[in-house]
Amino acid sequence: MSASTMVATPETATRPGVRPGLDKQPDAVTAMFDRVAPRYDLLNVLMTGGYVGRWRRATTSAIEPRPGEWILDVAAGTGASSVPLARAGARVLASDPSPRMLEVGRRRHPSLDFAPADALELPFEDETFDTVTISFGLRNIADPSRALREMARVCRPGGRLVVCEFSTPTSSLLRAGHRRFVQTALPWLGRLASSDPAAYNYLADTVLDWPDQRGLAALIARSGWENVEHRDLSGGIVTVHRATRRGARTFSTRSENPR
Repeated sequence: MSASTMVATPETATRPGVRPGLDKQPDAVTAMFDRVAPRYDLLNVLMTGGYVGRWRRATTSAIEPRPGEWILDVAAGTGASSVPLARAGARVLASDPSPRMLEVGRRRHPSLDFAPADALELPFEDETFDTVTISFGLRNIADPSRALREMARVCRPGGRLVVCEFSTPTSSLLRAGHRRFVQTALPWLGRLASSDPAAYNYLADTVLDWPDQRGLAALIARSGWENVEHRDLSGGIVTVHRATRRGARTFSTRSENPR
């Protein structure tokens, strides 16, 4: 096995060119994101054909940020998902375990507040935030249920959870095409444009290994949240889940592709 495809062990977790395994050892995942941080946002745009912008707008719409509201953006990376929330007038804290992601984020978005934070042990008081959100980060956490329970702990009663994550296309034809793209094109683009191509083999694996819409909804419901609902984007390639600590108005599960 070449170094570029070597799966991390506790001894090799932070070495360049060594990708995390699906056990998602925190040190290996954090080291990987440190290495890809400078070009991560650009590669997200290239690898999604620009659709990541549409998905972020749909997520912002689901969050419904309000002036004065306090929002925690978990695994926010460089803060790309936090910027539109702050523009809506909300007070936003962008948290991430990767020091390099935070460094790049602070440089690009100096008006945002950033904080180092492990989603499995959030360093915040109980019932602090009005909304907690995570975009394209939950599948990189070793224990998603524990992370979701931590998010519930720091969210006020009646507050909201919004999760944007890759999912399972609802059409069999789209599902087959999507799987082929993830297995072949995603690693190829990583080799072409990334300083750490092994990272994109890992990211492809996590997309294909992740639960479908209903599976994630069930996981959220078992992790301290209620009124769990979801909306498919781009035919189910991505899904936005929303839930509350206590009742809220209905969030449609209709499929849509926002423009």
